[in-house]
Amino acid sequence: MSDKHQDKKSFRKDTQFVLSGRSPSDNHGFVNPPVVHGSTVVFEKTDDLYMRKVDHYYGRRTSPTINALTDALTELEGAFGSVLAPSGLAAVSIAMLSAVKTGEHILITDSAYEPARHFADTILVPMGVDVEYYDPLIGGDIAKLFKDNTVAVYTESPGSETFEVQDIPAIVAAAHARDILVVLDNTWGTQLFFDALGHGVDIVLTAGTKYIVGHSDAMLGTVSANEKCWPRLQEVHGAFGYHVGPDDIYLALRGLRTMTLRLRHHQQSALEIARWLEARPEVERVLHPGLESHPGHAIWKRDFTGSCGLFGVVLKDSTVGQARAMIDAMELFGFGFSWGGYESLVTNPEPKMHRSATSWDEPNAMLRLHVGLEDVEDLKADLERGFAAFAAAAR
Repeated sequence: MSDKHQDKKSFRKDTQFVLSGRSPSDNHGFVNPPVVHGSTVVFEKTDDLYMRKVDHYYGRRTSPTINALTDALTELEGAFGSVLAPSGLAAVSIAMLSAVKTGEHILITDSAYEPARHFADTILVPMGVDVEYYDPLIGGDIAKLFKDNTVAVYTESPGSETFEVQDIPAIVAAAHARDILVVLDNTWGTQLFFDALGHGVDIVLTAGTKYIVGHSDAMLGTVSANEKCWPRLQEVHGAFGYHVGPDDIYLALRGLRTMTLRLRHHQQSALEIARWLEARPEVERVLHPGLESHPGHAIWKRDFTGSCGLFGVVLKDSTVGQARAMIDAMELFGFGFSWGGYESLVTNPEPKMHRSATSWDEPNAMLRLHVGLEDVEDLKADLERGFAAFAAAAR
């Protein structure tokens, strides 16, 4: 069976998600790449290894299964190369360590994923890296924070809990004018809804646990880089010995094929519920970049092609106790970490605990919702149950 789809970049995004990283003609006609379990690779002749005449030389580094996913990611990101990590946080650490060394200065958005901040504060700082946090709404004025030893800006857009949309093109323009790298956590936007490298980002990472895997049954991190940053990313990844098992990679490859359909369903349902929540008397405001009421909506509309299922809700005249009573009363919105799977989830973040360059002065409690693939009317009914408990807890 011949592979008729060599130039996958000529297809539109939905088609690329189906085709990337697989070649039936290389696998006896089977549609899916093989799941290869293996560590040791043996060679017919010494030159096969030392002259690099083989595609695979050690199971930690490469295999047909690993390459299937990294090739797909490289194509979808428009990158020079990609690596895998055993979790989203591992992807964060690889990306940061690929961008900064001892004695250098890195700027990190104040709205970043809290474990990313923890990694910077507990690993990078003791290593002698100068870590500084910045206002996520700073845009091109980030140039005012650059020092002689600034080498990287770490971005996340929208913010992990408070959903500020960063002006990535403006940050890229300011950074590149000083030969400074830009790193982006693109888990919310994904490879589908935000073209990171196309907007000038040098290194892009995602928690593949979320929408790539999509079924809450495997953990994965992905990191892709342009040609300039690829050698260092590859070096750091290899030195840390990161490896993802073939069965988890298989689940990610399987999830990748339906990711566009799932994401669009998440998007549609989340926007409908977000608009419904905006009209509720119990809600102060909804933090969803896809809503016209969001302060970052214009930038989101300019740079993104869609939105996912994750957004925030600030509850009016509320306490943390009321928010937790609401969560406890709901059945379909499960209380738990992570997001991006088929199921709906809720947490009650407290952003003020994770700020240093800016402050989160909102006195009311908030929820972070991930809208899954359940029926929207059932989810609304579940939120109604929660609001009833919310009201009862105020008495």
